[in-house]
Amino acid sequence: MSKSKVQPKIMPGFMELLPEDQIAFNKMYDTIRSVYERYGFLPLDTPVIELSEVLLAKAGGETEKQIYRFQKGDSDVSLRFDLTVPLARYVAQHAGDLAFPFKRYQMSKVFRGERPQKGRFREFYQCDIDVIGQDSLDIVYDAEMPAVIYNVFKELAFGAFTIRMNNRKVLNGYFAELGYTEVIGDILRTIDKLEKIGREAVTEELEKFGVTAADAERILTFLSLRGTNDEVIEALRAQDIANELYKQGVEELAEVVSYLRGFGVEERAFIIDLTIARGLDYYTGTVFETMLNDYPSMGSVCSGGRYDNLAEYYTDQKLPGIGISIGLTRLFYQLKENGLIPAGSGCVARCLVIPMGGEQLSAALTAASAIRSAGISADVYCQSKGMKQKMKYAAKIGVPYAAIIGEDEAAQGTVMLKDMATGEQRAVAIAELADAVRV
Repeated sequence: MSKSKVQPKIMPGFMELLPEDQIAFNKMYDTIRSVYERYGFLPLDTPVIELSEVLLAKAGGETEKQIYRFQKGDSDVSLRFDLTVPLARYVAQHAGDLAFPFKRYQMSKVFRGERPQKGRFREFYQCDIDVIGQDSLDIVYDAEMPAVIYNVFKELAFGAFTIRMNNRKVLNGYFAELGYTEVIGDILRTIDKLEKIGREAVTEELEKFGVTAADAERILTFLSLRGTNDEVIEALRAQDIANELYKQGVEELAEVVSYLRGFGVEERAFIIDLTIARGLDYYTGTVFETMLNDYPSMGSVCSGGRYDNLAEYYTDQKLPGIGISIGLTRLFYQLKENGLIPAGSGCVARCLVIPMGGEQLSAALTAASAIRSAGISADVYCQSKGMKQKMKYAAKIGVPYAAIIGEDEAAQGTVMLKDMATGEQRAVAIAELADAVRV
């Protein structure tokens, strides 16, 4: 009696790709990492599993409900749900061994047990950078973050993009001036939904928190301030607001704009947008969101901001920082859905060396070694199949070149090199093969 087969499938909310898409994904990953390292960020790889008491020190509400938590022996452990909490634990644990400001990047998978839906995943890559200071962190780093974002998305080349930025001190000071200090968090979370739910729904929600209809209108009018970056800063300075936190936030925005120009970021790529609130409570200063101009429905493709005390749940040291995160899995999915991932091949080799028969396999291995010695990727077809099947395989994987070795080629130390795109063939000496297939 034959054993019943198990249907091969994966859980909803997880993404795995065919080779051609995985190659495109890896290219995006490598581009982001390259830019991060160009700005001096150091690599970090924290454990996927953390002790629950450490990982959940700050968690609560929806976050805690989404965590994959389980018991292993006597240990209560959880899968990391972001890369910021592990960073906080890492910095608190290793503070005596680190040089501050500590600049790190981490590009790893995180896990959230949320309801899977189109474009949302339970397992996904985040590509984070953070700069952590000891006691203080200069405002220049608030400008370095969007400068990094700018260069990442320039190199990814998915069209025009805009880095929208604000400062939570501006918002907190403004709402305090209006007399709503006790509900600032609620107001921030509400206006963060402005683009999703609209002006009328935001007004209704604000009124639930005790904001008068007149003040709700005043708030929405304030948030709609538009113009060049310099014009918005001047309009903010001109507001009749005495709150010192507000004034400090406006001047910090002005400094960030000035430093961004110093970093060489084009003016058209960043704009002050007072609707950017970032609903998370721990943001205390500059905040960012990045949009692809031609695809506004994708929402923010990169976000982050300044926080006062990264590791307050683990240490008494004051460790202020600023960070950004790119949700790479979601971004890749959305780009593919919008046709922005160029069609590629499922092959990383520049050349597939094909022996016509088993007698030529040794010569084929030698030819592939010559290509690899020049730092170029090559593969060898080793199966005992007919030439028709071998060439069909070369076409299917999308390899740029096929180097065919028959009896005569093996004797002469040459290959018959075929350009798979044009079909052209020519004899090439093995010693010159690497140059012939080089990009």
